[in-house]
Amino acid sequence: MFVYARTEHTRRTVESLLRNTGAADSELIIYADGARSSKDEAAVEEVWRYVNSVAGFKSVLLRRREKNLGLAESIISGVTEVLSEFERIIVLEDDMEVSKHFLNYMNEGLDRFSNDERVASIHAYCFPVTMPLPELYFLRGADCWGWATWRRGWQLFNGDGAYLLSELQRRNLLSDFDYGGTFPYSQILRDQIAGENDSWAIRWYASIFLENKLSLNPGSSLLRNIGTDASGTHCDVTALYDVRVSERAVVFDDIEVQDSAPARLAIERFFRASTPGIGGKVKRWVKTSVQKIADAK
Repeated sequence: MFVYARTEHTRRTVESLLRNTGAADSELIIYADGARSSKDEAAVEEVWRYVNSVAGFKSVLLRRREKNLGLAESIISGVTEVLSEFERIIVLEDDMEVSKHFLNYMNEGLDRFSNDERVASIHAYCFPVTMPLPELYFLRGADCWGWATWRRGWQLFNGDGAYLLSELQRRNLLSDFDYGGTFPYSQILRDQIAGENDSWAIRWYASIFLENKLSLNPGSSLLRNIGTDASGTHCDVTALYDVRVSERAVVFDDIEVQDSAPARLAIERFFRASTPGIGGKVKRWVKTSVQKIADAK
């Protein structure tokens, strides 16, 4: 779990995780980033005091950064560090309130597909689409709101945004990458290359997409992002991606391991209905509220 300067968000995330039946069997590693500036120091110290009080897990290991790394470097280095010690990881940030079934779903997915090279990650969030979705489905690529992977999956991560974009262009994959042109993921990647954002998540998505690997997703969201309230670095207030967290356990039946056309269509329709300014220069609204999909802090 990656935390920074929002004690109440962090508390809500931890408390939701503790409601999971698997919490007492889980080893929690908390990475706390250092203050970006003097004005953040008090808030960062408050979060540090809170995470030092966290209990109820099999173990709690605290790793405090002496300086501010920022979200991208913090997550990339932290995930890399953990996966040098362990074979698999479940990743949360400090603004992700989860279902009581979150850990069971994540661990079941990690167990079931541990040896399936077609699958690179497990994802817990589901967009508030209007079309019905399967209980479980796969999508090409990876996402960042409550996710898990194995050491073999993270080894596919490529932090070179320019290379990723050039490969998407060379292979004529930009339209598919942007869900049929309904969401400007490729623009977020261009902005990352230009230094206008520092999104690790867009590079994670692009890395797995280019490798033609899949992520497992639930038909009902097992996570609600509580950070789209202007409290973080990368977004303004938006309710576009707000969902009701599922109270029902996910049923793991046989799942066809391939990119789900019905799920992709449902997401494209959601994007088309909810994302303004697509086409031409992406508007400020996209660079703030919408970028929350790719980067959250």
